[in-house]
Amino acid sequence: MESLFQKMLYLIVRLKRYMNFIECHEEPIHIPGSIQSFGYLIGIDAASHTITFFSRNISDIFDIGSSQELFGRKLTDFPESFQSIIDSEIYTSLDKFTRRKNETYFDKIFIGDTEYHFSVFRSELYIFMEFEKVLINPNKRISNKYDNFYIIDNEKELWNHLLETLSKVVNYGRMMVYKFMMDGSGKVIAEKKNENMESFLGLHYPESDIPKQARDLYLKKRKRIFSNVYADTVPILSKSPENIDLTFSASRGMSPVHGQYLKNSGVASSFSVSIIIDDHLWGLVTCQNVEPKHIDLEDRVQAGIFTALAANAYSSFKSKSELNYRLELNEKVSQLKTEFLKHNNLFDSLIECKTEIRNLPEADGLAIVSDENIITDGKTPNPESIRRIVQWAQENTNERIYVSRNFLKEYGDKLDLSEDAAGIVIYFIERDKNEMLIWFRKEFDEHINWAGNPEKKIEVFSQNGEEKQMISPRTSFRIFTENIKGNSKRWNSRNVSAVQAVRDLILETSHKNYNAIKRLNDELKKVNDELDSFSYTISHDLGTPLTVMKLNAQMLLGNLTDDSVKSKTKINTIIEEIDNMAEMMHDVLQLSRAKHSEIQLENLKTAHTIEKISQNAKMTYGSPNSEIIIKECPDVLADKTMLHQVFLNIINNAVKYSSHKDLPKVEIEGTEDDQTIIYRISDNGIGIPEEEKHKMFKIFNRMDNAKKFKGNGVGLSIVHRIMKRIGGNVDYESSSEGTSFILTFKKPYI
Repeated sequence: MESLFQKMLYLIVRLKRYMNFIECHEEPIHIPGSIQSFGYLIGIDAASHTITFFSRNISDIFDIGSSQELFGRKLTDFPESFQSIIDSEIYTSLDKFTRRKNETYFDKIFIGDTEYHFSVFRSELYIFMEFEKVLINPNKRISNKYDNFYIIDNEKELWNHLLETLSKVVNYGRMMVYKFMMDGSGKVIAEKKNENMESFLGLHYPESDIPKQARDLYLKKRKRIFSNVYADTVPILSKSPENIDLTFSASRGMSPVHGQYLKNSGVASSFSVSIIIDDHLWGLVTCQNVEPKHIDLEDRVQAGIFTALAANAYSSFKSKSELNYRLELNEKVSQLKTEFLKHNNLFDSLIECKTEIRNLPEADGLAIVSDENIITDGKTPNPESIRRIVQWAQENTNERIYVSRNFLKEYGDKLDLSEDAAGIVIYFIERDKNEMLIWFRKEFDEHINWAGNPEKKIEVFSQNGEEKQMISPRTSFRIFTENIKGNSKRWNSRNVSAVQAVRDLILETSHKNYNAIKRLNDELKKVNDELDSFSYTISHDLGTPLTVMKLNAQMLLGNLTDDSVKSKTKINTIIEEIDNMAEMMHDVLQLSRAKHSEIQLENLKTAHTIEKISQNAKMTYGSPNSEIIIKECPDVLADKTMLHQVFLNIINNAVKYSSHKDLPKVEIEGTEDDQTIIYRISDNGIGIPEEEKHKMFKIFNRMDNAKKFKGNGVGLSIVHRIMKRIGGNVDYESSSEGTSFILTFKKPYI
């Protein structure tokens, strides 16, 4: 018998472990300090093979004296007590069998006249030896048709077949397949029960029923039995107060909370097998019995094998189904790709295919957002609501793809949303440009039937003479219906895959369009370079012949007699056209220089330049009565030569196109902004017709109302090119009462 000290130590450890416990997920269920009464446990040091701990009940099957004599000794020191263990194949090759941690090895041995299952596994520090009686079940009937699982391609039929098969092995009163949801809660999706037991099929269970640490244990230890929830547990005796990790022990003691939970549900025994799919805990086979019931170890192993076969079969047909879906999705995306490539602009493609894009993830509505433009398809919120969602997304999400089924529930009041935005998926095409796709799902009137009210209550109850304060399992499992508002139907993995397929399609077609545009740009650059070279050569080389032609025409004009009026008119026309051609070649040369000349940005004063150009413009266009008002002229950051060209062209145009007015007027004013200097040059001239504004900065394009004025349509092209090169911008505002050109320069360095 153990000493009084050992009893007190055990009670102190147990009390300390539970005295401050409140939440289910905090319960240390892997270190309960006890095992169930059907098991017997001995733990030895993995290095020295000396006895370190054991269950208090080993004296029931092994003939030992004082338990204190066992600590620090080897089993071989007590051959009269442990001879059956010492002679076993596992013990004689202990290091060989326990080379891999947490892998269990099975054998059978006789202790006296009784046969026991002998299980051995190793943790980090210890080797566990576990024993339980072999039970004979003459009524056991095991099917050998393992392949039956693989010919079933229906989820419901598969799990029903598993329960039918397991009933021939373990035969509990109620057997269920319990599937875990994404949030850790669960649902009973298949059931086989006795007539006198209540059905739980279709009921939901909260996450706290099987909290995270319990789910983690189910992934490690895949078969778990509680033979009798009313039986006292057997304490572990140890020479040190450290907690022994019993994760892989088949007889590990029951969690007090789980024990009370089973009692409240009206059962005395339970057995569960983990359903593992792709190394994740997908669900459980959960068996319950009104009366205490112990299942032989071999039968439990057999149940685990059948469950693994069913899980593999499920994974197999789900993979086939997923493959078929992927093939269908690829076909739809291929058709979309064909449509996409018909358009040079991405958003033209998206708009043209908006219905197909909406349907891919099974959404109710779609919004295509490009900056301030919004195109919708299907059932969507109004444009103002969509803009609020866009702003929220820019400020609150970092993901490229954002998915929510409870968007209305979480943000409906804040963003003033309708039921059409209960669920959303957002794909950012290009966040900086405010380009995105938003899929919408309307609100889904969801009802969840819980197995009892899932609300938690804290109570104090006693176990093995100890009082503990903890979450009390619910006492009623009557159906409790919860109505949930603000959610849409769940976006499943296929829906997300469809959105990802759209993303990949956009990236692929954008890349192809980029390459096509790049090729065109390269060709255009080559042509432009050739044209620039040609224009420079023509402008330069034709200068001399034109000068010779003009001189000869002037000489011919001088030699004519006074009565040759008709001839003089013709010669004057020739001279005028030569001047026009010379001016055009000069402007083309200036345009070429604006593109290729080296630039040197510096702080420049503008007042003198503006004043000089203004006075010359009045003389050039014969408009001495033009009123030119020059206000503030702040310094700018620009290239000196190019700055002169900009003001020359803009001021000349202002004076020229207002010169036919009775009171021609030009106003020039510069203002400072945070980072820029803005010049506004306004006139009261002919204005620019709205329908011709797209021609403004194109070379050789002239407005219809400007053809009575001399010019060739090159000046504004020069200005536009120069302003881009020096990091500025040119824009304009116009009406029938005149035009204002707006020049934006960089602010000078301080």
